[in-house]
Amino acid sequence: MGVGKTTAIAAISEAPPISTDVANADTSVAKATTTVGLDFGQLTLDNGDRLRIYGTPGQSRFDFMWQILIRDALGLAILLDNSRPRPLDDMHTYLDGFADALKEMPCVIGVSRCDTHASPSLDDYAYALQARGLVLPIVAVDLRRRDDVISLVETLLVQIEAIDAGVSP
Repeated sequence: MGVGKTTAIAAISEAPPISTDVANADTSVAKATTTVGLDFGQLTLDNGDRLRIYGTPGQSRFDFMWQILIRDALGLAILLDNSRPRPLDDMHTYLDGFADALKEMPCVIGVSRCDTHASPSLDDYAYALQARGLVLPIVAVDLRRRDDVISLVETLLVQIEAIDAGVSP
């Protein structure tokens, strides 16, 4: 919660994103609103294909939404906030929540606020993934910056294209 999913979608969507933000009732997070359904935006790729981008609520209590939105997805971007108290635990929560999808689906990990919170390092994330038998791209990203979010999406698209071409990413 509060990582910047809504902000990231707004940064790259060609039209104003659809958002289901409501007043935040979770006093443990200093945030005025939170997503309770989904965020939606669109991006047209250079080849003319239209990419539909969905953001799910971050809280585990909404994990049923994760399963709904992942059904026909081509790939998954897990966004983490390095300023949170235990971001590696957050990563494990999402890896567990999407474990079935990750068996066959490309995924990229985007870590925000690395500029203000250097720990854990991207290497720490990589080691935690490796301990689970996973090798995934990990990208430091400012989710407010269009170029950063586009780079994250491109990293995911490269994996999708590799799978479509029959090459292991």
